[in-house]
Amino acid sequence: MRQNSDYDTIQLNPLKPTIKMQTLKVELANRSYPIHIGRNLIADASLILPHLKRKHVAIVTNTTVAPLYLAKLTQTLEAADVRVIPIILPDGEAYKNTETLNSIYDVLLQNRCERSTTLIALGGGVIGDLTGYAAATYLRGVPFIQIPTTLLSQVDSSVGGKTGINHPLGKNMIGAFYQPQLVLADIDTLQTLPAREFSAGVAEVIKYGLIRDADFFDWLEVNMAKLMQLDEQVLSAAIYRSCLSKADVVAKDEHEQGERALLNLGHTFGHAIENAMGYGVWLHGEAVAAGTMMAADLSQRMAWLSAADVARIKNSFIAANLPINPPKLGATKYLDLMGLDKKVENGKIRLVLQQGIGKAVITSDYDTEKLTATLSLC
Repeated sequence: MRQNSDYDTIQLNPLKPTIKMQTLKVELANRSYPIHIGRNLIADASLILPHLKRKHVAIVTNTTVAPLYLAKLTQTLEAADVRVIPIILPDGEAYKNTETLNSIYDVLLQNRCERSTTLIALGGGVIGDLTGYAAATYLRGVPFIQIPTTLLSQVDSSVGGKTGINHPLGKNMIGAFYQPQLVLADIDTLQTLPAREFSAGVAEVIKYGLIRDADFFDWLEVNMAKLMQLDEQVLSAAIYRSCLSKADVVAKDEHEQGERALLNLGHTFGHAIENAMGYGVWLHGEAVAAGTMMAADLSQRMAWLSAADVARIKNSFIAANLPINPPKLGATKYLDLMGLDKKVENGKIRLVLQQGIGKAVITSDYDTEKLTATLSLC
């Protein structure tokens, strides 16, 4: 799994004077693909060309990212004789729906795009999910590439092949597992990311430490200030370690039949928050942070997590400028919305809870009265 990794040396010495591109691989037999992490990768056509069936691509982006990076990526590809079709969508979680999806199909059909046309997702998680689902369904499947431009998408949503759209009754309820050909995480794009969006991405970074990597969580506690300052060494190491963790989980459980569900720590609560407040009012990472605190509260009530561990989790989110208090919706509203979660099984809400830092479990074996007590605080 590990290739060209500087994580261990950065862990010991986060002030190394230079960084180089790091590469790891998502191991899925004949559908395996690389993740490249480094600086100015958008300008390197040699990283993209080997993954194109033909020199014809459609770049899907949004009104925020397009003015920043669409021209640069287009110039990179056109200099290599690649024909580029731009598709610019409105920005925001509120547009992750069937109407926007159809607008992608419209452009593809109008330009007579074939099965050998590659879709490139240039943007955050919404663009990645929309583009991936369009690729999975257009002509019953065309190749696509992820070029994530937010921290959250670089460490989480661009890796693993989860694609889809929202429904008014639930987040990500319509979609497909469909793997990209390549993930290109250019850390230079994070320089233009608003501070709130960056913090939202840190929530997913913290998640990896909480669910399966206690050493990484320890490292984050020490290096959080540098991470929030976008220190290149710390940032590169955090992205690599997060992607390494997710790639390992996806390789073992691509379709979320078991261990992969651990990646949803805080998400069942968090999706309820996003739905109730209106998609886009709370950023996904913000809802995950508050949802993780709810999971921690229930875990403590179950005597699975100590008060000291809950305090560490809380302090990590505070250090990342993330919310720790969920909106007060009431237990009834939360339970109703959580009942729409994809992890519901036989009518029972399955939750990801914690039995310590770095040890998460998927369970429906919890005390419902204690769950109600947690939700009643909200």
